Amino acid sequence: MKRKIISINQDKCNGCGLCMEACHEGAIEIKDGKAKLIKDSYCDGLGDCLPACPEDAIEIVEREAEPFDAQAVKEHLATTSKTSNCCPAAYQRAGSLKQWPIQLHLVPVEAEFLENAHLLIAADCTAFTCQEFHKSFLQDRILLIACPKLDNIESYLGKLQAILQNNQIQSVTILRMTVPCCTMLTRLVQDSLRVAEVNVPLQEEVIGLDGSWLKNQKEVDNNGQHVL
Repeated sequence: MKRKIISINQDKCNGCGLCMEACHEGAIEIKDGKAKLIKDSYCDGLGDCLPACPEDAIEIVEREAEPFDAQAVKEHLATTSKTSNCCPAAYQRAGSLKQWPIQLHLVPVEAEFLENAHLLIAADCTAFTCQEFHKSFLQDRILLIACPKLDNIESYLGKLQAILQNNQIQSVTILRMTVPCCTMLTRLVQDSLRVAEVNVPLQEEVIGLDGSWLKNQKEVDNNGQHVL
């Protein structure tokens, strides 16, 4: 039969899993880093998943598809955990972690957890290097991770600018390694604040290669100058 059903653009999908969480029928799974419709008969075509997608990768189309089967959905939900095909961390908090996703590229600009948040923008190596990461840095903060050397820093500039402009961010803490390439993370945040034309408290923390917290943190202003 021809009916309305969701269609997921694989080129746009970033694999964040938010659509899977929004789907009440369990019709979506994350496979090979992309959201996919498990079975036509699980999708009711109402599109609760559409507003959850930060990349506008889902639409309602009309095509030949199996009819929606409410009984099959009921049996499917009874035997399948929503997290079975996705990283468990997406739905289970670890230590002081309060939200998912955490990778800067994947975080929706207007995610609910960003409103009035104290941000921790961390180089992704810091969590593996510093044993104090959760206890000393993550508590009461929302985490965004990025690699200033390997990631596309230019694309992050616009993303951070939008986050800062669309949410009442209370403070930003930069956590980076002591290696020279990590200073690009500080510059990225400073540039984003300047372009966004917002003024929030900004602080920089540095982790040594041995995992030690150097504790020579300094406040920095939006022009990149350290405030003594």
